[in-house]
Amino acid sequence: MNATGSEHLEVSTRGMQAYRAPSLLQPHKARQALLDAYEGRIGPLIGFYLALPTVPTARIAAQLGLDFVWVDWEHSPCGIETMTNVVHAIHECSEGRCMAFVRVPGHEHSNIAFALDAGASIVVPQVDTVEQAEHIISAAKYGAVRNGRRSAPPARLIPGLSATAIDASRSIWENVNDQAAVIIQIESERGVKNLDAILTSVGDQVDAVWVGTLDLRVSMGLDELWGEEPEFREVMRLYEETLRKHKKPNSGQCFHENWALGVDKTFTVVTGDVVALLSQRSTIQNARQNLPAWDKRQNSTPAKQNGNGLGAESQPLSI
Repeated sequence: MNATGSEHLEVSTRGMQAYRAPSLLQPHKARQALLDAYEGRIGPLIGFYLALPTVPTARIAAQLGLDFVWVDWEHSPCGIETMTNVVHAIHECSEGRCMAFVRVPGHEHSNIAFALDAGASIVVPQVDTVEQAEHIISAAKYGAVRNGRRSAPPARLIPGLSATAIDASRSIWENVNDQAAVIIQIESERGVKNLDAILTSVGDQVDAVWVGTLDLRVSMGLDELWGEEPEFREVMRLYEETLRKHKKPNSGQCFHENWALGVDKTFTVVTGDVVALLSQRSTIQNARQNLPAWDKRQNSTPAKQNGNGLGAESQPLSI
């Protein structure tokens, strides 16, 4: 994808709505958004990691001012229907200002199709070989593009309703091929070593790459999410060098305002539902310290505890 549109000129006022399709049931022009972010026409795409996908949580996340919500279908118990409804909630509740990306569970043709049919872009895990990458692209594309084998969904893209094309000179299928993004995850030493060959083969259809450092380190027999072992640093050097060679956007996470981890990323997850829950541990500890045991049968009150002085009207959320 080499063409550059004018969408980036409207991002400051419209956010990702500048890249929305004529119907919210279609994917955004996510490929163009990633390219614009990579080439510096807009800032990096900032996202939310929805590890426990539910429609109510998706509705809230979609309204936070994010560029995208990453829906983790791979590592959650949600089914096809919930995943689809979550994607629709993201697009509808943000009025197109937020894009849905779904991490699919594996490389199966059907799961790739379900996520794309919902109107999402996709993140595909555990890509180790050229053959796997070629299969993924074939499953994600309609028609002649890379031996495309994606089946047209007759009840999703309906002429006169949800099938209005952005570019009327081309078919809806050609349009959608250029809208939905495909991000691959490299999560093993083997995958890093094969990344040059993968991007040589299908790099024109891979829109960004994400290195899964936890699984990468597991594949190397190493502990923890990160480390400074010489062998790990060498694999990461090769990964970054390969992305530069192929001019391909890097992706990653920078939780807990660790911005140094995100400065070189085009597609960055900065917070999420589980991250937010874990951040409440200090609140729980403070509650135990500041809400002591006392005999409530007595006509007395406990000693005054430290607090933030907020009245009920100042609390950020009422349960």
